[in-house]
Amino acid sequence: MKFSCSFLLLVAMAVLSYAQGTAPVIPLYPNGVPNSKPTPADYIEDVTPARVSKVSTPVLVPFFPEKGKGTGTAVIICPGGGYSGLSIDKEGYSIAKEFNKVGIAAFVLRYRLPSDQIMVDKTIGPMQDAQTAIILVRKNAVAWGIDPAKVGIMGCSAGGHLASTAGTHFKPMVDNKDNISIRPDFMLLLYPVITFGEYANKGSRDKLVGLAPTLELAELYSNEKQVTANTPPTFIVQAGDDKVVPVQNSLMFYDALIKANVKTEMHLFQAGGHGFGLINPKSNEHWFDWCASWMNANGF
Repeated sequence: MKFSCSFLLLVAMAVLSYAQGTAPVIPLYPNGVPNSKPTPADYIEDVTPARVSKVSTPVLVPFFPEKGKGTGTAVIICPGGGYSGLSIDKEGYSIAKEFNKVGIAAFVLRYRLPSDQIMVDKTIGPMQDAQTAIILVRKNAVAWGIDPAKVGIMGCSAGGHLASTAGTHFKPMVDNKDNISIRPDFMLLLYPVITFGEYANKGSRDKLVGLAPTLELAELYSNEKQVTANTPPTFIVQAGDDKVVPVQNSLMFYDALIKANVKTEMHLFQAGGHGFGLINPKSNEHWFDWCASWMNANGF
């Protein structure tokens, strides 16, 4: 893919921001968004401090650790929101800042939400954005002080479905002439949507594949069925009393990972419900501490 001068300028700004501690917004597609239709006049991106919806121009929001404290590891964060919005602060920016404290660069992905209004094929739009985010981070790894072999992906709820899709489906859905690997090096999944079968979160499933998907399409995006030995090491957290995304989503994915001999660790809170973000109010334990220890143990 040829990158425009304006994009190169944005990259230069990101490098400058690395030294200054600020975080510019980087568009994923400076030369036009793939798989897109003309955006209707009433399809206007709605941005609040807590939530983003109707994304038609996807971007990465980078958060870098203090200069000299970076470990070289980076994580791309996919906020949840049922594929109808993005919980951008609670499941994005707040978690990104926590990663910075332990020397990890974080990139919050404001991805397109499945919509027939703005996409030719809404089932692949979010995945295109996730793959492009991985490509961009690896492409600019040297400038951003990142080891291209330590680029992972994280997702919460429906963002966990997107992250687990990126970690189990490696067919390129975007232009990748530089042949940069689109496989994340690790996955971090927080109360993730995994399956589109019996224990599906119906809202997320309906948004991505429609009200009456074919069995083939539903199984393609039931990520517990897509795990192989090439699936990256995975860390999972959920609460047993989650009423929005049944805990069976995590259990089935964990079981599939174990059977495929993929390194994995799972923590289940007794209580906490769904969507707790960085802090589970029903527990004095912090999942982020467990996550950081797991990453350290696995060389990330």
